[in-house]
Amino acid sequence: MVMAGDRETRRDVAWATAREYAHAAAEPGPPVRVALGRAAGLVLAEDLVASTPLPAFDTSAMDGFAVAGAGPWVIVGSARPGRSWAAGRLEDGQAVEISTGAVVPPGARAVLPVESAVPGDGEVAGPELPSGKHIRYAGEDASPGSLLAPAGTRARPALLGLAASCGYDELLVRRTPTVRGIVTGDELVHDGRPGPGRVRDALGPLLPSLVAELGGRLDGLVHVPDRPDTVLGKAVEAAGDAEVVVVTGSTSVGTTDGLRRLLSECDARWIVDGVACRPGHPQLLARPRGGPYVVGLPGNPFAALTAAYTLLGPLLAGLSRRPLGRLPQAPLITPVAAASDRTRIVPVVWDGPGVRPVGGDRPAFLNGAVLGDALAAIPPGVEPGRPVPLVLLRD
Repeated sequence: MVMAGDRETRRDVAWATAREYAHAAAEPGPPVRVALGRAAGLVLAEDLVASTPLPAFDTSAMDGFAVAGAGPWVIVGSARPGRSWAAGRLEDGQAVEISTGAVVPPGARAVLPVESAVPGDGEVAGPELPSGKHIRYAGEDASPGSLLAPAGTRARPALLGLAASCGYDELLVRRTPTVRGIVTGDELVHDGRPGPGRVRDALGPLLPSLVAELGGRLDGLVHVPDRPDTVLGKAVEAAGDAEVVVVTGSTSVGTTDGLRRLLSECDARWIVDGVACRPGHPQLLARPRGGPYVVGLPGNPFAALTAAYTLLGPLLAGLSRRPLGRLPQAPLITPVAAASDRTRIVPVVWDGPGVRPVGGDRPAFLNGAVLGDALAAIPPGVEPGRPVPLVLLRD
């Protein structure tokens, strides 16, 4: 049973603290092992370590000649990637024509680049080279057992290539968290231009890509009217195997806003019950006993977007065992009136060393988020010119 005192401590949570609560509340499922080609975008569940030296052998960093001793050098053979010079050890005064990536023969002191080489009759001359020049030695990049990427790192293209170069065929990863979306509202229409008293649904089209951007996978989206005691309750119960249910609207305290009452009646554990920010104050995060996490987003589109970055993003990161990470900061070039007791969230664009508001930040209007490079989270009472945290909207 959720104690009243416990719920009170999680009401009107400070914006930065709410992000931490959401991340810490996540309980990831067991990891799975998948083929390297299917791991793109997933998160490592264990450290990626070098299984062999990198590079695995002494290799040439240039096209040219592997040389031993002082020049000029007699050319005694060639070495190509996948086809080494097999005649043994280079002696002083000898050279082997070599391609980038080929095995450097034993005894070679350096690689003379082809651009610096002066060929002759069966020999080559060139400038004196420091020992080891243009040779990548075995283990120079990483020795066996070296940490290459820690658990919690997302498998992007470079990591997949690195894993392949180490000989990995599979990776132990976290599954992408599954999300079920529920959009509430009697006033919503889902195509065309809305008539008088009606509003076009903006959150239904927004949710799939937003969930993917935040690290989840939307597995179903339903629209329900504002009858939370019946339709909404059934929709939450029908979440299936989804780890997270996102409900838009029904998060306030009006007659048709019954999500909080529904969660209380099913003995939910409250993680965040309102966040001290504008817009997005009535957002919530709770978990019914034995059920999925429920993230409640306000019905106004920009308020819902800011709430998703506040609670849903950190929760999905925690479910994937990704670190929450520190937000970048930059000073506001143009002053913004800060609230005395709430974090104010406004879209901003880069302007030299700082950021400036772009406008379009009313709760129902998404234009600022479309044009902005980031959302600035302006803490209560922040001094003009001080750096403020930024939630990046663009890479």
